[in-house]
Amino acid sequence: MDKSYFAHETAIIDQGAQVGSGTKIWHFSHVMGSAQIGKHCIFGQNVFVGGKARIGNRVKIQNNVSVYDSVILEDDVFCGPSCVFTNVVNPRSFVERKTEFQQTWVEHGASIGANATILCGVRIGAYALIGAGAVVTKDVKPFALMLGVPAEQKGWVSRVGAVLDKTLTCPETGEKYEEKDGLLIRSSSKEESK
Repeated sequence: MDKSYFAHETAIIDQGAQVGSGTKIWHFSHVMGSAQIGKHCIFGQNVFVGGKARIGNRVKIQNNVSVYDSVILEDDVFCGPSCVFTNVVNPRSFVERKTEFQQTWVEHGASIGANATILCGVRIGAYALIGAGAVVTKDVKPFALMLGVPAEQKGWVSRVGAVLDKTLTCPETGEKYEEKDGLLIRSSSKEESK
């Protein structure tokens, strides 16, 4: 097994799992065989990764998160403590529905807050920010700020996660954005305008 990554002695990494270099997997986590995990990821305590899950580079998954089969996390995704992914719309313990798993896709740079729930079959756009405790039941636009139960869009966030005001200028980086056809698009930054 490749030891270019770190796994705590209590972590279980099943044979066949692919784990990228520089990744750290902490206490009591379990990675199933056939799972694909990128480089420089950090998994907190008690993280579960299904065999058909796909996780990109530099992904941070906090304590008590299960990334089930058919969940795809692109590069730089953040999953807050105890956030929840699902993979079946109508589960029953006495009905086998493994052939009905729906794919959930979290795009580059998106963040999911603590205790948020992501229903299966949705796509969360790049750099979106899902607030703590939110319940996502439908697709999320890139850069969208989603809050509540069920989650509704309450505004926009920048690439670095700062909430944008009416000027659509990031208060941290100076990056400017514009709305076009109901989507937020990055238009410039301080460095580009010099």
